Amino acid sequence: MNPKVDFFFDKANQWQKEFEKLRTIILDTGLEEELKWGCPCYTHHGRNIVLIHGFKEYCALLFFKGALLNDTENILIQQSENVQAARQIRFTVLKEITYLQKVIPTYVYEAIEVEKSGIKVPMKKTKEFDMPEEFQNKLDKNSELKEAFEALTPGRQRAYLLHFSSAKQSKTREARIEKYIPQILTGKGLND
Repeated sequence: MNPKVDFFFDKANQWQKEFEKLRTIILDTGLEEELKWGCPCYTHHGRNIVLIHGFKEYCALLFFKGALLNDTENILIQQSENVQAARQIRFTVLKEITYLQKVIPTYVYEAIEVEKSGIKVPMKKTKEFDMPEEFQNKLDKNSELKEAFEALTPGRQRAYLLHFSSAKQSKTREARIEKYIPQILTGKGLND
């Protein structure tokens, strides 16, 4: 146990028993406990393997390369269609964790082996993401904007494309695009 991580478990109003049970199970696998992104993260030789986190409706174990695991129990969940590598095992009650307490370590050990092997999750290229028509029109009309967008890292490009595309109405997409044009022109990402 890493004392720097204790605050996460101590402050938990919801899922406290579930978090503590998950912590015990994961620590028994021999992983190192660290605090990353405000959550307990378990690593093997400095490489992220699994993370414990909670939401309103559930708490979860997040496997960073879960897409590469053999999901023999059919318990891994892709958080959204845009999440490419990570997969979660979700829990809503302590009893579910207790039921899977012998299965969870097998997933952890497999995740360690995947990490040790160096296998990478094949990621979609930026050009495979939907380009909103409204944004394409802006790029076609403004060469400075197009050049600035193309100079962004692929991850920043994808973040903008996902943000713009997620709006259901054209008017909302237009408003989002207008809001972020100055940021794109200065070479900044969506969350910079």
